[in-house]
Amino acid sequence: MILGIIGAFLPVLPGPLTGWIGLLLLSFTSAVPKDWTFLGITLAVAIFVWIIDYFIPAMGTKRFGGSKYGVYGTMIGLIIGLLSPIPFGMFIGAFAGAFIGEVAFDKKDSDKALKASFGSLLGFLVSASIKFGVGLVYFWFFISSAWEHKSAFF
Repeated sequence: MILGIIGAFLPVLPGPLTGWIGLLLLSFTSAVPKDWTFLGITLAVAIFVWIIDYFIPAMGTKRFGGSKYGVYGTMIGLIIGLLSPIPFGMFIGAFAGAFIGEVAFDKKDSDKALKASFGSLLGFLVSASIKFGVGLVYFWFFISSAWEHKSAFF
């Protein structure tokens, strides 16, 4: 569950999916009854957040006046940043990718490229906040379920 929360900020861990695995493991204990509906809904939310995590920075780029080249640059930068060993690689990748994409599209308007890059960064921060919120909710589900059935653990 802690890894799920940390995964909101570390690109190598899919935060909500990692947190969901914690809920799944808890449900396989004999202390907590299995609730397949609950697990299915929380899995669907985790998958949805995992998917939109790759689109929100691109949407931020578009919202701040970026062209399709900035959006493509954001997506490419996110992937390169994810694979790079540098700290905050996804932040830097999203920002740099949007900037490079916009500059490649319109070499004369670097202010527009910078604005689109900030939109990409803002989108990434929004995405991380959503993942963090889902991670906290899943952690609360875990703790409350374990607390409700604490007599079976001790």
